[in-house]
Amino acid sequence: MNISGHTTPFAVLGHPIGHTLSPIMHNSSIAALGMDAIYLAFDAPPDRLMTILAAMRDMQFAGVNLTVPLKEVAFKGVDSLDASAKLSGSVNTVEFLQDGTLRGHSTDGHGFVTSLKESFGLFLHGQSVFVLGCGGAGRAMAITCADEGASRVVVSDIDAARADKVVAEIAELFPAVSVESAGTDAVQWVAASKQADLVVQATPIGMKQSDTPLLTSEAFREGQVLFDLIYMYPETGIMKEAIAGGAQAANGLGMLLHQGARSFEIWTGTAPDTTAMRKALEASVYGS
Repeated sequence: MNISGHTTPFAVLGHPIGHTLSPIMHNSSIAALGMDAIYLAFDAPPDRLMTILAAMRDMQFAGVNLTVPLKEVAFKGVDSLDASAKLSGSVNTVEFLQDGTLRGHSTDGHGFVTSLKESFGLFLHGQSVFVLGCGGAGRAMAITCADEGASRVVVSDIDAARADKVVAEIAELFPAVSVESAGTDAVQWVAASKQADLVVQATPIGMKQSDTPLLTSEAFREGQVLFDLIYMYPETGIMKEAIAGGAQAANGLGMLLHQGARSFEIWTGTAPDTTAMRKALEASVYGS
């Protein structure tokens, strides 16, 4: 890779940012396409995000991804929102428009839906879904499930008010979808999990390998699917529990791939080399 005064920069921002695999996959695609570009990662405190984004626009960055905890900050701070961002209530992709304004997109839903189809052949229409965690990611996944035609969406969070807010949003946006909160009690979570066709793990629990999974094998059964948004490990703790309980399980690596590919298309108008991206991600997580 030869960096010059003509090299086009892209980046991902987060706080912290050390866990991200986005530079690995994007730079592999950039190299495969023969582009004079580079994708970088920077730590950005939430209270400085909008100032940093404005500076990156002025420095001719071609596009920026955002990860926790910046997605909701950007949602409130950018100049305009794509329909995907409006629906999810968050921004993970910032587009710098020619008039100097910042437009927010969310490609998380696209990555999630595409990965479910790829990993399990699963389509969300008619499915019963249990979402564990109602933070920014959990809220977006629950709303995506409802938008894709899930018959039932059950959400949970240690913060009852946060879960109730997501329930109210889905009830208003998608009145045909049965939606409820499983409460804050672990016993209720086990019951809700066993009843679901798809269980989505959307909490930060599991980002450290020493974390104790929020659900154990008794919460799972045969014929189920667990999708863990955490992607840094081949098999997270909750994935092991789900498999022990008879369910199929996948980590969030496919979602990372497909949301990143969609971001690149928004920024450049062209498709990335997803084969190169996938190989780089799998080598990083699974080894050779």
